[in-house]
Amino acid sequence: MFKLTVCLLTYNSERLLHKVIPPLITIADEFVVIDSGSTDKTINICEGYGLTPIYNPYSMHGEQMNVAIKHSSNDWVLCVDSDEIFDEPTVEFIQTLKAGETPPPEYGWRISRYWYVLGEQTRTIYPISSPDFPVRLFNRNHARFNLRPVDDKVEGTGQTYTIPGHVRHDTFYSLHEVFSKLNSYTTRLVKYQKVRPSIARGIISAIGAFFKWYLFSGAWRQGKVGAVTGLYATLYSFLKYFKAWYQYQDNKKSVADKHTDSHTV
Repeated sequence: MFKLTVCLLTYNSERLLHKVIPPLITIADEFVVIDSGSTDKTINICEGYGLTPIYNPYSMHGEQMNVAIKHSSNDWVLCVDSDEIFDEPTVEFIQTLKAGETPPPEYGWRISRYWYVLGEQTRTIYPISSPDFPVRLFNRNHARFNLRPVDDKVEGTGQTYTIPGHVRHDTFYSLHEVFSKLNSYTTRLVKYQKVRPSIARGIISAIGAFFKWYLFSGAWRQGKVGAVTGLYATLYSFLKYFKAWYQYQDNKKSVADKHTDSHTV
């Protein structure tokens, strides 16, 4: 038998918290909430469940999760985002796991996560297929989240197992949310990761993404939701190269201006 700390990240998460928190409370021996500056009712909702969020400014998802892990008093942690809703089979499996013998510290467990866009379950959302199976339950002495700017994951586990169930990942709930995340993800990617600055490469990549993630994946069968996920993949593939190119042009201009100024002096 072992004790488990649930680590939950929040930011303006009032939309789903009344669905996210209750199943997690039933499996948590300790509950750590890390909030990155919510201005809606997130804090009040958490406090209504007896939880006191800890403020930490956001830079990257993996880093934020690692902050939550550091606040855990238990070795075993379950890391959850505020748009992931655990169903009964998932909760029951974790309860049974906790009640058994303490597993080897290098073990990890993956949740069965199904993606929802605009309220509808989708088969793909760039750059993954749904469901996906991220490691979320592990021993914090053996594993941590990496610091990839986008699509981070847990590293350090040995053997991993998949938890049966259906974790609803209710993301991209509006068109505004789709384009907001598209912009923030591509900006973060260019800021923290080396991307080749090339408009031509962006165009070629976008065309390839359209065929792969909209036509060949069968997303076109899902009507407007498929159109949204196909457009998201296409724009994402283009924008990361375009933003890198735009930043490169700005840097060139800045260097040229400094060179001119030095000659003027």
